[in-house]
Amino acid sequence: MANTTSVAHPLSEPLIELITQRFRVLAEPMRIKLLDQLRGGDATVTELQEALDATQQNVSKHLGILHTAGMVTRTKDGNRVRYGIADDGVFELCEQVCGGVRRQLHELDAVLQQTLTQ
Repeated sequence: MANTTSVAHPLSEPLIELITQRFRVLAEPMRIKLLDQLRGGDATVTELQEALDATQQNVSKHLGILHTAGMVTRTKDGNRVRYGIADDGVFELCEQVCGGVRRQLHELDAVLQQTLTQ
């Protein structure tokens, strides 16, 4: 589990901007797919490209953005580059979002069931 520290509130403007940038990076479906794929272990662009049925250019572009954001690592392996997860905290965030979506779907389903039985 990632280390968490207490953050003073209200949030400062520079911190708000950093948080916003992180969410922007995660707002692209291909980046979520790449992170999810890398959850299973380090991989090369070619391995990721094949696993996700994507183009080399698209995978490389999004890995570059994730690397710049500090979310993935890049390690030279001979003439290849292997990518890995640099910040496991991203998975905690994804789990929180998935949990929220599950709760919302459950609540909507309950409302729908109630409406249908009336």
